[in-house]
Amino acid sequence: MADLYANENFPLAAVRSLREMGHDVLTSFDAGTANQQIPDAEVLAFATSSGRAVLAHNRLHFKKLHRQQSHHAGIVRCTEDTDFSALASRIHRSVARDEPLRGKLLSVTRGSDPS
Repeated sequence: MADLYANENFPLAAVRSLREMGHDVLTSFDAGTANQQIPDAEVLAFATSSGRAVLAHNRLHFKKLHRQQSHHAGIVRCTEDTDFSALASRIHRSVARDEPLRGKLLSVTRGSDPS
């Protein structure tokens, strides 16, 4: 199971589902950085220093950060989905398929079912 860091805009219901699946998910609230509008580069730096892959909806920003700096613990960028359980399941399957996540950029989209 993966060590993940959920960016502040990532849904808590999806975090709960991922935790139930056995992932260790730290949220920005848990880290004491919620509602502080931390820039994405700093989010990635924090996650990397914590050995955690970032979970984020800011797809374009994190793709750009990955191109600029591929030495990170992983980035899982997701499309928004109000079916949080389905979102968590897609993330779980994608992460399981691609572990270890170090240096990888994963894209998890609605309707995708990584196999």
